[in-house]
Amino acid sequence: MKLNIQDTFNKELPADPITENYVRQVENACFSFVTPTKTANPQIIHVSSEMLENLGLATADAQSDEFKNVFTGNEVLPNTQPYAMCYGGHQFGNWAGQLGDGRAINLTEIVHNKQRWAIQLKGAGKTPYSRTADGLAVLRSSIREYLCSEAMFHLGVPTTRALSLALSGDEVLRDVLYNGNPAYEKGAIVSRIAPSFLRFGNYQILAVRNDIETLKTLVDYTIKHFYPELGTPSKESYLQFFKKVAENSLEMVIHWQRVGFVHGVMNTDNMSILGLTIDYGPYGWLEGYDYGWTPNTTDSQHKRYRYGNQPNIVLWNLYQLANALYPLINETEGLEKVLADFGTSFETKYLNMMLSKIGLFTEEENDQKLIQELENNLHLTETDMTIFYRNLSRFSKENPGKGITIIQDAFYGPIEQLPEITEAWNKWFNKYSIRLQLEKGTDTERTEKMNAINPKYVLRNYMAQLAIDAADKGEYGLIDELFNLLKKPYSEQEDQEKWFAKRPDWARNKVGCSMLSCSS
Repeated sequence: MKLNIQDTFNKELPADPITENYVRQVENACFSFVTPTKTANPQIIHVSSEMLENLGLATADAQSDEFKNVFTGNEVLPNTQPYAMCYGGHQFGNWAGQLGDGRAINLTEIVHNKQRWAIQLKGAGKTPYSRTADGLAVLRSSIREYLCSEAMFHLGVPTTRALSLALSGDEVLRDVLYNGNPAYEKGAIVSRIAPSFLRFGNYQILAVRNDIETLKTLVDYTIKHFYPELGTPSKESYLQFFKKVAENSLEMVIHWQRVGFVHGVMNTDNMSILGLTIDYGPYGWLEGYDYGWTPNTTDSQHKRYRYGNQPNIVLWNLYQLANALYPLINETEGLEKVLADFGTSFETKYLNMMLSKIGLFTEEENDQKLIQELENNLHLTETDMTIFYRNLSRFSKENPGKGITIIQDAFYGPIEQLPEITEAWNKWFNKYSIRLQLEKGTDTERTEKMNAINPKYVLRNYMAQLAIDAADKGEYGLIDELFNLLKKPYSEQEDQEKWFAKRPDWARNKVGCSMLSCSS
């Protein structure tokens, strides 16, 4: 197994001078060296062939003992020094102090086809940042992360990736609902891949501690390797760096809203400096269209991270990053302009995204009102987001009266006896039909464009839970089936039609299928 190892993070940035692995506050450093914990009886249960290729590896490599041992933490690659990153963060709006890679260990960085990849293991044991936890992960959460990160990539959403899913062979104690009833579960390890796993919190912790020298070193490193077009370090390049991060973060959240993804725990330590979706914990897919929905049990009271609030939270998090970068810029005007531009850009990009979802690719005077009325209607009764938009592509502008018939499969309950809802939809379809007359192209062409934007298949929580339940019994076929299904989310895949369906009743209130905890 040959990898083109090109480490930079643990060579160019200051390291924690203490090499013992015990929980502590780590200061004046960006990371701590740490060796993964060896496991009892590791077993690779799935590998992404696409990510193998991206790393310059072959199928034969994935079948070797060396691959199994390296990607379960039982063997360290020659000439590498694994490490855990130091960062802080705001959790649910409150500064939480030092957090760091509590159950993630970075193995190395490689370069293949001029692309840099950082390789990380999640669930490979304690680090100095584990606080009171064990640094391990369970099969349940690992399946969810493995499947979702790859599914998001194929949806066209900026994301970290996943290479492999493995059983550790160890049992891990978890309290899934935080209700005082812990139970042992199968331990697992996911190999996560990204150009970098740097988060807003990496910069925040240094600014809060007034360690401006290390902060500057880290920002200079980030620009050098990930935003090289910004040039040499200066106040102007630092401001442009913040602008780029804001633009990338906006692009990411627009995609989340487009496909109905709800992250669930948008703390600043879960915000990638590259604008990637990172840390798949209590996420969920919007099934009933509801701005107020959050999948996170911890967030069920205040709903800070609900679907409709995600863009506002990205902006709030950017404010915190601006505060962290301020010591390098020493003036607020430029930072405030970037933050103000975020709001303006969001409104424009969101409207364009929503128009494209309904097959409108030019902008007319009353389009914003048409979208607002659509979103109001989607809230009138429980309506499946994915099915609604996918079926809407079959609408004919010549037959507005058939609109409800086309979308009725998206309703969780019948609306025939609900005249106000029926009337609201009929009015909207009439306006939509008139608006479509202004678009060029045929209905067939519009259908193709809409189906390239509105996925047919997403990783609904009940689907992931079915794969988890099967894997708990040692059956991994459903993991593979869903993995391959979600590689082509915009394709019809007629043999997989069973997955184009509303959430079943049995899953409505089942643990793992509706609300999830941060340990999920």
